[in-house]
Amino acid sequence: MSTEMQEFPDEGEIVVVTVTKIGDHGAYVGLDEYNSIQGFLHISEIAPGWVRNVRKYVTEGEKKVVLVKKIRKDKGEIDLSLRQISKDQQKKKLLDVKRYEKGKGIIKNIQDKAKLSEKQIEEVEDKIFSKYDSIYDAVIDIGTNGIKVFDTFGLPQETLDIIEEVSSKIKLPSVEIRGILEISDISFNGIENIKKQLQDAEQKGGVEILYIGAPKYRMSVKAPDFKSAERTLKPILEDLQKNIEKNKGTFVFTREESKKTRGD
Repeated sequence: MSTEMQEFPDEGEIVVVTVTKIGDHGAYVGLDEYNSIQGFLHISEIAPGWVRNVRKYVTEGEKKVVLVKKIRKDKGEIDLSLRQISKDQQKKKLLDVKRYEKGKGIIKNIQDKAKLSEKQIEEVEDKIFSKYDSIYDAVIDIGTNGIKVFDTFGLPQETLDIIEEVSSKIKLPSVEIRGILEISDISFNGIENIKKQLQDAEQKGGVEILYIGAPKYRMSVKAPDFKSAERTLKPILEDLQKNIEKNKGTFVFTREESKKTRGD
């Protein structure tokens, strides 16, 4: 493909590149999302401060997340920067790429299982993108809320059944809020009281309580997102505290670091 026909990224865009060649003044790279069109990472844009050895920061065949600084289409030149990209931007971009690739695999799986033609699968994709930013977002919504979220698409039931089946095998993202409970109950049946309170709490979806050693217990709440987890946790803690303190007992909940898992 000639340079004139090549699609270029936008200035300021964050892209994934593969290092193809390293020289004294920087590194040549191929832009993964743009048919590996060549870009250049000047030594001054590789890291903050003075860079003596380019190979200390990049190696041939390595993938990097970089910022598109300047484009000269008439010369087919793309200037890139690695030092202007934060770790959070790197993580987000790599996650977006991973989800895009996962989405392609999901669509191919649906096409094969439902025996859809290229035209038919394109129609399915068009309907999905009319509502979602990505295929991955769509299957996560199905996994969370059921195939009913596709009701307005007017797809054949057989196709919907296949989409639901494929979506059910995708691991959903989740968060976990954890903390240490320190509780005591000095009433006559204090031990039984605590036992009942904790058993009632565990009946709530996504709640797990582990005994550490009197008077400590570890409580964890899992949910699709932090807002849902907090909504589950808050009334549980309020009920526990109310019932424990009613019997002149003690109640302390100390949060531990929350955890977030991705569904990919």
